[in-house]
Amino acid sequence: MKPRLLIAIICTTLLFSCSENKTHKSDLLKYDREIDGIIKQMTLEEKINMLHGKFMFTSAGIERLGIADMHYVDGPFGIREEMEPNSWKPLGWETDKATFFPTGSALAATWSPELAYLYGTGMAREARLRGKDMLLGPAINIQRIPTGGRTYEYLSEDPFLSAALSTGYTKGVQDNGVAVCLKHYALNNQENNRGNVNVIIGERAMREIYLPPFRKAVEDGDAFGVMAAYNKVDGSWCSENDMLLNKILRDDWGFAGMVISDWGGVHSTVKSVMSGLNVEMPGNRFLGQPLLDSVKAGIVPESIIDQRVREILRVRMAIEPVPEDQANKEVTSKPEQQKIAYEVASKSIVLLKNDGILPIDLSKKPVIAVIGANATQTMGLGGVGAGVKTLYEITPLEGLKNRIGDKAELINARGYLPQASGSGAMFRRRSPEELRKEELQRQLEVKKLGEEAVETAKKADIVIFIGGDNRSVETEGSDRRDIKLPFAQDELMSRIAEVNPAIITVLVSGAPNDLNIVNPLSKALLISWFNGTEGGNALADVLLGNISPSGRLPFTLPVKLEDSPAFYLNNYSPGQGRRDVFAGLVSGNNAGRNEERKETVQDATKDPNDAFYSEESLVGYRWYDTKNIPIMYPFGHGLTYTSFEYSSIATDKEKYGRRDDISVSFVLKNTGQKPAEEVVQAYVHRINPSVDWPYKELKAFSRVLLQPGKSKTITLTIPVRNLRYWNETIHDWDDDPCNIDLLVGASAGDIKLQKQVSLR
Repeated sequence: MKPRLLIAIICTTLLFSCSENKTHKSDLLKYDREIDGIIKQMTLEEKINMLHGKFMFTSAGIERLGIADMHYVDGPFGIREEMEPNSWKPLGWETDKATFFPTGSALAATWSPELAYLYGTGMAREARLRGKDMLLGPAINIQRIPTGGRTYEYLSEDPFLSAALSTGYTKGVQDNGVAVCLKHYALNNQENNRGNVNVIIGERAMREIYLPPFRKAVEDGDAFGVMAAYNKVDGSWCSENDMLLNKILRDDWGFAGMVISDWGGVHSTVKSVMSGLNVEMPGNRFLGQPLLDSVKAGIVPESIIDQRVREILRVRMAIEPVPEDQANKEVTSKPEQQKIAYEVASKSIVLLKNDGILPIDLSKKPVIAVIGANATQTMGLGGVGAGVKTLYEITPLEGLKNRIGDKAELINARGYLPQASGSGAMFRRRSPEELRKEELQRQLEVKKLGEEAVETAKKADIVIFIGGDNRSVETEGSDRRDIKLPFAQDELMSRIAEVNPAIITVLVSGAPNDLNIVNPLSKALLISWFNGTEGGNALADVLLGNISPSGRLPFTLPVKLEDSPAFYLNNYSPGQGRRDVFAGLVSGNNAGRNEERKETVQDATKDPNDAFYSEESLVGYRWYDTKNIPIMYPFGHGLTYTSFEYSSIATDKEKYGRRDDISVSFVLKNTGQKPAEEVVQAYVHRINPSVDWPYKELKAFSRVLLQPGKSKTITLTIPVRNLRYWNETIHDWDDDPCNIDLLVGASAGDIKLQKQVSLR
């Protein structure tokens, strides 16, 4: 081939690739002409005043120009109670009791973008009642490590599932008059050392795994806000990372809205505002007077300030402010939102195992022992970070009482003693002597509770053990040390099994737990999540068979923690035990605040704050499948009270071009005796590709409701453009023409049908 012709072909290829990457055009841009007129009327001081916090959850408008303040509120799973303007102290109102929606991992377990939309709708409605403009959510970071302290907030280990749900959530919120703030952008995949960790990652893994939920919510959901994470990426703080904020977010994806910092997460003045940060929260340490001085000194052009203000005003004009005299006039939680919370909770519960003990048969009026502290533990508040002051929260025991009535005898024992751990006990300081006394008392109490639980189990026909974690174990600011069930639950379960083997185990957790002990001891095993206001009622309905379980795992349950990629490869970086930045801010200790300082270049291999994502794209099931590592339960797994048959797979073509959509169809039949929903999943496996790929990747899914004996032809669509990879040589998306296997099934580990097609 002649050199000139080769160059022409390369240029054509690059142009074609870029043409498929069209920049999203935000609806926010329609306000720019009006905004330019407003900016011309503003003083420099007024502009600067909009770029930092006014109060703890407020940034300033301009009263003389009729521009309202911007009011933020914590989501992502309920509207935070009202706080004093300049502190974290609650005001103690009655009207701010909100609906506690199931947390992120529960929403993800529904595998339903439609429910995610309803979820966002409910959140926005309650935010409007409180006069809020921007919801600090959804939280959409990928669940990289099983021990992650905020796994319960995040959606899943898979970028495709997370992207679909984050988009539904975003649309639901913004269609109802509130802006979202996607968080935490980006690569905030651990809580330990999050204020110092430096994520070192390949460009391909970042683009294919960790950014898709953000990109999808921006491009398809037109997200109005983004929150910069605490951590560094490739040596640059997220709040001042030009690559993340300007190149990717604004230039590549066409984001037109505003970027705010996480609370206390700003480190500089000039670099932050030049790199695309709009608002420093909650104070004015860097984007207040230091920024004003920098503009007057000619270091920062006023045109940059105008652009940052323009981006804020776009959101302000898109979101109609709630008049102050109309906010907080009635109790936040409403029946319509409580119903949404129930729908999400009821469809999130994952039945991992069932040896025929479920649904519970009440015909003989059994004695049912409900054992475990989580049977009565509320989860709206706890630990550090976002929480919900709920109007009410139905616990598992309350739900069982509500649904069973006098059809069975319920007896209850607490069983084990929860205690605060990690950041949940961050602000409590005790002497060594106090700690010794507390531990002795705790041991006595644990022994007593264990004996009571065993005696209670002896009296029962069925034991429902309700354990798992709590909001002090899974918490912002710290990761769990391991994934073992806390508070000696394994030991207690073993003792109960000796006197009564008819055990149904329910784990109330937001993250993976070690199931090596409880799995063989349980006749049935379920995950019920931190399931919110109606969680107890939803659980009871599943246990009793009023509804069939339909939740599916949003993450892989490993055999042991050391099998997960970050721990297998020893690339999880807990750091040097520095005080968490948010904890310092909350406690009022400036030691937890960030200081602008000069950084010295260090040998990256010796820096304890460096986290090398050496597993690259092999996150979650991608890792276990590719490395052929045994697991406890696969991604996407979940049982129902019926059975389904898959058959007759077909595609509309045998060969597909880069602009085509793959249409794969098959027949699904409910072969059991109960109506139920199946979550059908389609994965792609590449045959003889030109670049490395995970063994398989999720590329389509759907919830399907079928009555007993009924069948339905299901069609799933996979755009070929979604099968591209990020080419690190050309820094763009590229094709990998090869044959692929379309794998259709009930989970990543339960493939029912297979069909090979060609990408040309």
